[in-house]
Amino acid sequence: MKQAKAVTWIAALMLVVALAFSVGAPNGKAVPPPASPAARPATPERHPEIRDAIGALRRAKEHMEHAAHDFGGHKAEALRATDEAIHQLEICLKYDKD
Repeated sequence: MKQAKAVTWIAALMLVVALAFSVGAPNGKAVPPPASPAARPATPERHPEIRDAIGALRRAKEHMEHAAHDFGGHKAEALRATDEAIHQLEICLKYDKD
């Protein structure tokens, strides 16, 4: 039972991330904003995909929070799972010191 629930949550989270990456981008491809030279870090970003995923999850959460419906009763739990995913990815970045 627990394993089936975990699989369901992972699948739902993957769906949210996939939808978040495809929203607002032409042809489903992410278009990075132009970066000014002063805004670039001295060293290249080691995990840009993780930072992109955090941004996508935050945008998906914002969309879900302002949606007019509850996604078949799954809205509250999807928001909770999105918060947890963001939290876990932020922890991953904190531990990346190598």
